Amino acid sequence: MNTVIIDGHPNPNSLCAAIAVEYAEAHSNSTVVALRDLIFDPSLHFGYTRRQQLEPDLEHTWKLLLDAQHIVVVTPIWWGSVPALLKGFFDRLLLPKRAYRVKSNGLPEGLLAGRTGRVIVTTDSPSWYLRLVGDTTVRHVRATTLRFCGIRPVRATRIGPVKGSTLEQRTRWLAKVGRLAEADAARLARRPAAHNAPRSIDAERVNVS
Repeated sequence: MNTVIIDGHPNPNSLCAAIAVEYAEAHSNSTVVALRDLIFDPSLHFGYTRRQQLEPDLEHTWKLLLDAQHIVVVTPIWWGSVPALLKGFFDRLLLPKRAYRVKSNGLPEGLLAGRTGRVIVTTDSPSWYLRLVGDTTVRHVRATTLRFCGIRPVRATRIGPVKGSTLEQRTRWLAKVGRLAEADAARLARRPAAHNAPRSIDAERVNVS
């Protein structure tokens, strides 16, 4: 059960970083990719008009995603979105003909199908406020990023408010994350063999122009 956990927080001492490690420890055969430790340019300088060579760290991460059966994204909610580091990672790595393609009828097709996902967000806002503003970060990562690339189902977990939380509260949150990881691992183990292997991607689709 190969699982990749993307830690999108720039701060190694953050709650997100602790969550990523806790999830990995409770979930067998998993790898944490802390984006702050990767060397890459987060800016897609030419948009999609010119190819921008992927750095070795991004190529390695892409191979991890291709081998994964389950992908977890851990991120704080910043300005109703995600940190620039994580957004840049999405921009640079989830490219057309790699992570998705546009079919002849104009509709998108996710090329990372066969994988499941989970989004874990930390927030300083209460749950009622997230509902009021539309839960934008979860919608962004779950629907218009992971699901768009074919990953499904994608479950979401919201943790907070973090600001002002006690050590006891944070300890309970980490214990909850451990239980979620164990449940996700058990769920993967129950999947039929035909659905338990990631789909391969045609070489033609991987050549980004």
